[in-house]
Amino acid sequence: MLNFEFCSPTRFLFGKGTENKAGEMIKRYGGTKVLIHYGGGSVVRSGLLQRVKESLEQEGIEFLTLGGVQPNPRSGLVYQGIDLCRKENVDFILAVGGGSVIDSAKAIAAGTLMDCDFWEYWKVKKPITKALPVGTVLTIPAAGSEASPNSVITHEETLVKRGCAGEALRPRFSILNPELTFTLPAWQTASGASDIIAHVLERYFTNTKDVEVTDRLCEALLLTVIRETPRVIADPTCYEARASIMWAGALAHNNVVGVGREQDWATHAIEHELSALYDVTHGAGLAVLFPAWMTKALPHNPKLFATMATRIFGIQNTGDDAETGALGIQAWRDFFTSIGMPDNLRELGVKEEDFEYMANRLLLKPDGTLGNFVKLTPDDVVEIYKSCY
Repeated sequence: MLNFEFCSPTRFLFGKGTENKAGEMIKRYGGTKVLIHYGGGSVVRSGLLQRVKESLEQEGIEFLTLGGVQPNPRSGLVYQGIDLCRKENVDFILAVGGGSVIDSAKAIAAGTLMDCDFWEYWKVKKPITKALPVGTVLTIPAAGSEASPNSVITHEETLVKRGCAGEALRPRFSILNPELTFTLPAWQTASGASDIIAHVLERYFTNTKDVEVTDRLCEALLLTVIRETPRVIADPTCYEARASIMWAGALAHNNVVGVGREQDWATHAIEHELSALYDVTHGAGLAVLFPAWMTKALPHNPKLFATMATRIFGIQNTGDDAETGALGIQAWRDFFTSIGMPDNLRELGVKEEDFEYMANRLLLKPDGTLGNFVKLTPDDVVEIYKSCY
């Protein structure tokens, strides 16, 4: 196990009706003038936005609103939010929505305090050291942004999608009410589950030896999401299953399952090019790409893939780790398609002629590679795209 420092100070309020405590929590963390950031009309139609506003009014907290966040959040709205926060002297940002809303809120929070274009940090992944405080009311378990110090934004002019991170971006509090997810369509539920799984797999595939504690934590989250996702698709108002997925999403990305181990993150970077260029739903893209990446990475450590197959899917080891691992990879493909995810890039509208263009836009390490478990070149990425086309 590697040396590590871990602090996850986000306060979580989990359960029914917890959105009514938003004002109380903002007051606890010193907010006096709040930007409520949200996406489309669902938070309005459901009455959630009104309940949140009322909770702020009860605490005597001033607020203004900025809606319109799209999936794969764009830089244009971030710039609007930064200008608004500076003009109105906002001192706290409350994100009401899913990961895209939270990521946009974090970018606004950081950009408001910068003396340069916020994108100068995002495009090279420069660490964020200061930002306005952020709180969240989560409506879609997927990105894990309610628990993480990360934010991913697409630059509208260049269609470059980049993630940025820093402890200053970690939310002060996050409100998680599983009832707020009851109306999610099956596609969004499955895409969110796929994103959660991918966050765990990016940590699970590691070259670090003797990390049994986090191995088992990763496996517990994977087993939970595999079990509960079909349940909520069959019964969208199953509170217990929705609750398990919602909490798994937070734990998958606050890094409790990633400490002390080298992590990969190549597949996320490869998918970001899809969602930047084609506006692909992130979880759906990951559901296609992860089995393809696994097939490429299998020869690197067949034993780890065999362990995954036996522990996650109960596949009996055939005596050949590579063969057993390949069965585990196929089990992932079968699971993703069983919950309604696509199994190839063609289904997502991706064009084969764009493979090299996307691969050559990746932000590579100084040695010209991507990822850690297996170091990929742009040619390797093109091969992965082709393998799942």
